[in-house]
Amino acid sequence: MVTFLPTRPGRLADVPSFDRGIGGAESNVACGLAAAGHAVRWVSRVGADGFGDHLVEAIGAYGVDVASVGRDPSRPTGVYFRTAGDRAGADHEVAYYRAGSAASAMSTATVELAAVRAGRVLHLSGITAALSPQCRELLWELTGPGPGRPLVSFDVNHRTGLWPTADGPRVLLELAHRADLVFVGEDEAEEAWGVTGGPSAIRDVLPEPQVLVVKEGGRGATAFVSSAGARGPAAPTRRGRTCQGPTPPGPADSRGVFVPALTVDVVATTGAGDAFAAGFLSATLRGLPLRDRLRHGHLMAAAALTVPGDLTVPPSRDHADRLAGLDDHAWGTLRLGPGWTQAGAAPEEVRTP
Repeated sequence: MVTFLPTRPGRLADVPSFDRGIGGAESNVACGLAAAGHAVRWVSRVGADGFGDHLVEAIGAYGVDVASVGRDPSRPTGVYFRTAGDRAGADHEVAYYRAGSAASAMSTATVELAAVRAGRVLHLSGITAALSPQCRELLWELTGPGPGRPLVSFDVNHRTGLWPTADGPRVLLELAHRADLVFVGEDEAEEAWGVTGGPSAIRDVLPEPQVLVVKEGGRGATAFVSSAGARGPAAPTRRGRTCQGPTPPGPADSRGVFVPALTVDVVATTGAGDAFAAGFLSATLRGLPLRDRLRHGHLMAAAALTVPGDLTVPPSRDHADRLAGLDDHAWGTLRLGPGWTQAGAAPEEVRTP
């Protein structure tokens, strides 16, 4: 969808002008992965209008394959407006205009299923499930068992304002049970499912995914790996399907692997969760150890946190690998501010806050 970012702080009622950008959970992840050097395809639907043209062109400019994006002649491209404040703040406002949009009409009949399933990893979001009953049916189909199914990554992305009915939490939980890799925030697990008690309690609710990543806000993130579900490409899973996915990180104990978040001079928080998913998936595709997958997630999130919009240019692969390889003390003293991803950034980034 097209995003409109305010040119100054204040209520939506008071902001006189907005800058146009691009947004959407899955497309944000696609752009982040493409910018990190991966081959990425974005499959969606936009209107046959100027905003649709802008989205296809802008996302394609990141190196994403947009050939499978459909154009709907009778429905518009979705848009949304937000205030400049932090999403967690009480004064933050978001106005979605997605009802009846081209994306909300996605279904098994309007989407190229073969194109969706052709990659090593298929990344989905709970936001799509909220758009319409046919979108929910599409995600149910894509998360179902079947030969050759790619590794299914699912970001819960609970957004209360998008769900027209009260069954959103139930739908999201059912989809998460069917995925191989799940991202969920500790706060949204409590809001959606009433789960308290930290990452281990969330793992108890979601034992099925091979990998569960629980994001704990500014504290860090914990990843759990199912030793029963760990597998290599094309190996059968305990649910009787095959998965042409990347190399698993190997078994972990029930406590999970925790990696603290970085100290970041935050400009805006929007898009940080999508960037974290892109960093973690990038490291997963490269077969990196679980700790480094989490660190790459934090680094990509830090890149998004230090710019005002949803998207930014991530650090180069060498730069990110160098930072992800720091010892625990150096990682803990790393502080990143605006511009840190630029080529040639020096080791002086590592300093005591």
